[in-house]
Amino acid sequence: MTELKNDRLLRALQRQSVDRTPIWMMRQAGRYLPEYRATREQAGSFLDLCKNAELACEVTMQPLRRYPMDAAILFSDILTVPDALGLGLYFEEGEGPRFRKTVRSEEDLAGLNTFKAADDLSYVMNAVRTIRRELNGSVPLIGFSGSPWTLATYMVEGGSSKDFSQVKRMAYDRPELMHQLLALLADAVADYLTEQVHAGAQALQIFDTWGGALTAAGYKEFSLKYMQRIISRLPKEADGRKVPVIVFTKGGGQWLPAIADCGAQAVGIDWTTDIATARGLVGGQVALQGNMDPTMLYASPARIREEVATILAGYGHGPGHIFNLGHGITPGINPDHVSAFVDAVLELSPQYHSAS
Repeated sequence: MTELKNDRLLRALQRQSVDRTPIWMMRQAGRYLPEYRATREQAGSFLDLCKNAELACEVTMQPLRRYPMDAAILFSDILTVPDALGLGLYFEEGEGPRFRKTVRSEEDLAGLNTFKAADDLSYVMNAVRTIRRELNGSVPLIGFSGSPWTLATYMVEGGSSKDFSQVKRMAYDRPELMHQLLALLADAVADYLTEQVHAGAQALQIFDTWGGALTAAGYKEFSLKYMQRIISRLPKEADGRKVPVIVFTKGGGQWLPAIADCGAQAVGIDWTTDIATARGLVGGQVALQGNMDPTMLYASPARIREEVATILAGYGHGPGHIFNLGHGITPGINPDHVSAFVDAVLELSPQYHSAS
């Protein structure tokens, strides 16, 4: 494999010294970029874009051409696994992702397709290989998946939900059925992420978007337990380097000590958690990723710079911080404001690493 020219992200994820805080953005390849919108139109649909390796590579590279990011993230969707299990993923304008089938009974669970990531999601692996070739060692490539609990919410609800009534009903009234579904998903995700590493992913993120909808006890039972199961089964090294894992539970700031114990090298935090508090809770156990409010990017460049300075000061000196938003960038952001955001991190962060 090509030698990695910028390993700042991988070093920070292992809490090793770096010259400045590395930065990337969740959804950095997305609708806020006009070139992304043009490529999506060329593809015909979002799913067609995901399934075309060359176009998925193109949109992955687009933000790197504009901004000096320290990582690329695979362009795909968190719902590829449920789609491969046979639920029939489609996207409805204004409604987000939907499934033609749901999983609400033993019969539904038994009717799911058998799953082998290398075969059933070969288009994702083709995209990973294509992106790695195109990156040519410039920055590392992050692979990802949704967490079992987050995938289950879509599979049981049939799409997005505001109150999660169906999936919570299953969790609390039929926990044995929920655990069967989550175990199946954990094994599928472990296989999926392992294949991404084999195809060339150099770091991994598990998106637990809806873990924060659970109670404290429910989170440990239905979400964290299964992410631990996945992490324990992932390759620890590839190409002579460690493959770090980031766990991001939106709304999970109150459970940081438990999340830090899950086996991941880094924990992503959203904007509702103060980063100084978070660092105090996890100590030097894991790296922290985050955590500017994405809507801060609607503010003036001066205000954005001020917020970056506040977060950097909150984390303080030393390694183990990856700058990111507290969730994905929203579509209406001015790309020039992203430049202000990235430039601020590049200019202001080196002072926190001088003694590293």
